[in-house]
Amino acid sequence: MKKFLVLYLAPVSVIEEWMKKPPEERKAEEDKMKSEWDIWMKEHATSVKETAGAGKTKRVTKEGASDTKNDIMLFSLVEAESPEAVAKMFENHPHLDIPQASIEVMPVNYLPG
Repeated sequence: MKKFLVLYLAPVSVIEEWMKKPPEERKAEEDKMKSEWDIWMKEHATSVKETAGAGKTKRVTKEGASDTKNDIMLFSLVEAESPEAVAKMFENHPHLDIPQASIEVMPVNYLPG
């Protein structure tokens, strides 16, 4: 089995707009997505080895570190035979119900040494 990094993306502007909704409306949407997510995760538990949220972002350059924002919400580490198999696995993932959301799949290439 090969390892893959899976990134769950959603535009910052979409999330910021969503946060403006009334709390009870957001909670209902969150509960629905969590329920669908839990079902999806159970179906793919043998392949998805780890999933975690991405926190506040720091950009580091030669000039130093600064706060920034990006579209990465979460990541997973997944084991599968190919990137195509991982992509197929995520075709109907609940994350894609977020407007303009996407999921990116890339192989993990370990560095020598």
